[in-house]
Amino acid sequence: MLRSLYSGISGLRAHQTMLDVTGNNIANVNTTGFKGSTTQFQDTLSQMTQGATGPQAATGGTNPAQVGLGVRIASVTTNFTQGSAQSTGKATDMMISGDGFFVTNRGGQTNYTRAGAFGLDANGHLVGPDGGVLQGWSADATGQVNTGGQMGDLLLSPTTMIPARATTTVDVAGNLPSDAATGTTLKRDIQVFDAAGNARSLALSFTRTAGGWNVAAADASGATGAGALTFANGQQTGGGSVTVGGIAVDLSTVTGYAGSSTVVAKGQDGYKAGSLEAFSVGTDGSLVGSFSNGVRQAVGRVALAQFTNPSGLEKVGGSSFAPTANSGNPQVGAAGDAGFGTLLGGALEMSNVDLSQEFTNLIVAQRGFQANARIITTSDQVLQELVDLKR
Repeated sequence: MLRSLYSGISGLRAHQTMLDVTGNNIANVNTTGFKGSTTQFQDTLSQMTQGATGPQAATGGTNPAQVGLGVRIASVTTNFTQGSAQSTGKATDMMISGDGFFVTNRGGQTNYTRAGAFGLDANGHLVGPDGGVLQGWSADATGQVNTGGQMGDLLLSPTTMIPARATTTVDVAGNLPSDAATGTTLKRDIQVFDAAGNARSLALSFTRTAGGWNVAAADASGATGAGALTFANGQQTGGGSVTVGGIAVDLSTVTGYAGSSTVVAKGQDGYKAGSLEAFSVGTDGSLVGSFSNGVRQAVGRVALAQFTNPSGLEKVGGSSFAPTANSGNPQVGAAGDAGFGTLLGGALEMSNVDLSQEFTNLIVAQRGFQANARIITTSDQVLQELVDLKR
């Protein structure tokens, strides 16, 4: 009789835990990056009242007779299915599509999270709501990122500068008219830069000859260069480049058809120094900065981590997780690598809690609690009948 009382008590405790887990899931239905949990039950030890016997020559075998002693919580498992995306339009918000976790550092403690609601602090670091600094790799002066190097705090300060770059190549495209009179001159100017970022003019002069076009280049620094272009049926057959003051002028795409004079210097690879004005997030986690000099290049790349057993992670608050002995060690990589997922900028991953399922779980837990409470009251009534036999 007492066994049924204790079985009922264990059922009350187990279903109370289920209610607690379900209530926490519902409370976090709008928590960014939250992962819901599910409760699994298992029975406890069973008391043996009769052991099993094997079949004999004249009798058959008998099965064991056991009386269960109740229920207990087997595990509370975190569900890591993907949450829905919510567009925010905020450049510092990021969402992981697929597996993977953001890596943050707070007070020397490394944590992992799916909540990508980051913002900039006074020092220009990308930080989460709890002050954890987003980890990744910084780019060098040319925008190259070494993902095999040491991770560190990602910095997006407005004081971030991109150094000046001297012009080394100039691209010229378009058409030189083959029907132009001999001696016709076309002039084009393009702005180029030295290593300190000082701008100067590079002048190109195209002069029609009997065999094609002569090209003269003059740099404002005093350097000059010359070459000749020849054409057959509008396609270039000779020339193709001019060098002046260490700058290679690429003329290989210039054509020579009649009736069109569209030759133009379309670009060069130099620029002056610039400061960071804005940035965007690429699907590979690259933080692409837009600088005041018009240059767009990577300033860093977000690091992601994955685990062999994500369900083994421990929730440490703030929508963050910490590794445990059963989660496996973190494997660090970049978005786009196999198993790490991709990044979506200007969006957040919402909670993966399914309210319809959680409300159903509430009903199941409530009815289970009521049924176990009835076990206790029924056992109490039977005990009362036993005590009343003395009367």
